[in-house]
Amino acid sequence: MSTQTSNELGTNAAPPLIFELGQEGRANRYVEEGKPLEQFLPKVLLRDDLPLPDNSELDVVRHFTKLSQRTFGIDLGFYPLGSCTMKYNPRINDAMAARGEFAQLHPYTPDEFSQGALQVMYELERSLASLFGMAAFSLNPSAGAHAELAALLIAKKYFKDRGEPHRDKVIVPDTAHGTNPASAAMCGFKVISLPSDERGRVSVEEIKKVLGPDTAVCMMTNPNTLGLFEDHIHEIAAAVHDVGGLMYYDGANANAIMGNVRPGDMGFDLMHLNTHKTFTIPHGGGGAGHGPVGVAAHLVEYLPTPVVRAVPSGNTKTSNGRPVAPSDAMTFSLDFDRPKSIGPMRSFWSNFAHAVRALAYMYANGADGLKKVSQLAVLNANYVRVKVADFLETPYPEICRHEFVASAQELKKATGVKALDIAKALLDHGMMAPTMYFPLIVPECLMIEPTETESKETLDHFVEVLRGIVETARKEPETVMAAPVNTVVGRVDETRAARQPDLKWEPVSA
Repeated sequence: MSTQTSNELGTNAAPPLIFELGQEGRANRYVEEGKPLEQFLPKVLLRDDLPLPDNSELDVVRHFTKLSQRTFGIDLGFYPLGSCTMKYNPRINDAMAARGEFAQLHPYTPDEFSQGALQVMYELERSLASLFGMAAFSLNPSAGAHAELAALLIAKKYFKDRGEPHRDKVIVPDTAHGTNPASAAMCGFKVISLPSDERGRVSVEEIKKVLGPDTAVCMMTNPNTLGLFEDHIHEIAAAVHDVGGLMYYDGANANAIMGNVRPGDMGFDLMHLNTHKTFTIPHGGGGAGHGPVGVAAHLVEYLPTPVVRAVPSGNTKTSNGRPVAPSDAMTFSLDFDRPKSIGPMRSFWSNFAHAVRALAYMYANGADGLKKVSQLAVLNANYVRVKVADFLETPYPEICRHEFVASAQELKKATGVKALDIAKALLDHGMMAPTMYFPLIVPECLMIEPTETESKETLDHFVEVLRGIVETARKEPETVMAAPVNTVVGRVDETRAARQPDLKWEPVSA
């Protein structure tokens, strides 16, 4: 049976490459014979050294459609990727972003013809500020780590303006989000790593030991990457502020707290949000992100440009004499004239379509709905945590927030089966593996985040599949070590794949 027929019957045999499907003379040619190609494309774009295959349009469409059906995503199965918040988001958010009024608006359109788009940005910024207790946000950064960089650039300029350029230390707990040290280093700060205590949290006593006149920023994720809430956060913030430092909140785990507690009330001066994780579109899809950066009142003037301004328009009534809505009584504009700003972090103002999606998500849920989102995320995480604790070690056996960590350390000692093997085995059951080996402080770590959108039946099925893998590991460890066997690509030599990747197809010599 040919590979192509096997694919059509639903087996997992690898499909042929597009090059292997081609046959000379089969490609569609929509250029009349005898007419030079320069009539259709500029000569500078024409090449004769591309070994493109001859495929019919039908072959090409079927080939890439089949490949797309092999791509795992949240629409196909459970995706408990810890810290990444891979939840389902309603398609209405995409529909709003795709509306012609938004999608076809040119970035250079003057403000007076972009009032609806500017209003979206303004209302999103105001909503985020209210929801997270900050004075203002900039929507300019492209993603979470990009917004981290923006926040640290704000801190650096703030201290320079205060005549304190000697503040060059950034404290990063080992339970913080993984990109924090890199962002600090990129800004020229010296990173001070702070070990967590036996409870998996930052100790007030330990952080005081590293604080001093050279402290610039303390970067924290709360709840942290163990899924634990830093219950001494007020004391930590007070200690950092007492030495003149700033507190930075990594919003990667905001799905656990929104509507229930606000970073601004915890004492944070700077923060970022991954709206592409917390508010709409699953994180990790490889596309554009959206990372607003927020600040307390004393840092507003340093935000990236542009920011959206709103002033009264003078319109109080509609054409039929009725009072206008409050937002319609405002005129919106982009403000670039901010002398202390760190400047733009990217071209134009933001990944605007994500701003539309995020605002649609927030308005559809409302304040009470967003609060319930977090409460259900916490409930689901603890439900799975308690069940998983029956057969895998859970190093921090207490109520978590939206995610928790399990460890295969004891299983590895008894059977040789590692966290990596468990993750590979889950793929055979049509589930994405949890985050592995992060945070680094937990040996053989599996970080599991079920999110609020999964049903009890899905969570129960995941637990039973995971239980079955562990039971198999104790009886037949070699079976788990050989996984996956039902996927298109089986177990690979990951070291060789990283060091000797095959990035170019070449025909086999006759």
